[in-house]
Amino acid sequence: MDTFVDERDFSLLEHDRYTFFVLHRIIGGSCRTLLSNHENLIICYTGEPYPVWIWTADGAPTEIMEKAYRLASENGFVHNSQRFNMKYDLAEYIIHRSAEDGKELSVSTNMFAYDCPEPVTPSLKADGDIHRCTAEDLDELAEFLDVFHQEIGIDQKDAAGYHADAQAFIDSGNMFLWKNAQGISVASCKYAPSGMMASINLVFTKKAYRRKHYAENLVYRVTTIVKEAGFTSMLYTDADYTASNACYEKIGYILRGRLCTVTVKC
Repeated sequence: MDTFVDERDFSLLEHDRYTFFVLHRIIGGSCRTLLSNHENLIICYTGEPYPVWIWTADGAPTEIMEKAYRLASENGFVHNSQRFNMKYDLAEYIIHRSAEDGKELSVSTNMFAYDCPEPVTPSLKADGDIHRCTAEDLDELAEFLDVFHQEIGIDQKDAAGYHADAQAFIDSGNMFLWKNAQGISVASCKYAPSGMMASINLVFTKKAYRRKHYAENLVYRVTTIVKEAGFTSMLYTDADYTASNACYEKIGYILRGRLCTVTVKC
């Protein structure tokens, strides 16, 4: 396995451009662990608090799945309560294989990958309007990130980490809030472009303001901005959140792929 990627790897990921969009983006940056045979296996780990990504080609043979498991073990991931994003066939193999070594893994999240070639105007308009974050929003945005990550229970950081992220998101110009008619920031959303696509993420509505269509309208507006900038929007969702997935579909998002998160139990 090489410790670098090249055009061969990016070409491989084109076959899974939706389900492994994030992997396609992060392998081009700084990674703590990056392994590839440039043919049918890529392993990438940027660092805490993020998950390990393992890509295998469709129909990967047993020896490749065993190699993925062995490399994950050798790099300490299986023994450090880590999370892994991967295809379902590899997940099934690794769960059974780790049990043989006395380690319990399980699927913690089923994920859908969507894209939106043509945004559809929401049928119900929310009060208020979209707001692009500026330096004045730094503290409020950091608090949004804190509450968001506490609620989903993953990728959590300390206050300094959230402030650093908030500053980076503001500097990108791609971070948005929805302010209701009273001027209160009630929902968040950002996008991150890579190639011809852009991932929509950090979609979050404060508990007190849910079921008022704020996130639906905000994601639609951000998706429109992305399209006007020349990108196609994509996003990941928890497959078990039927209501939120239905909202995305209403505004034009189309299911393109499936993957899962496997978690090591302590």
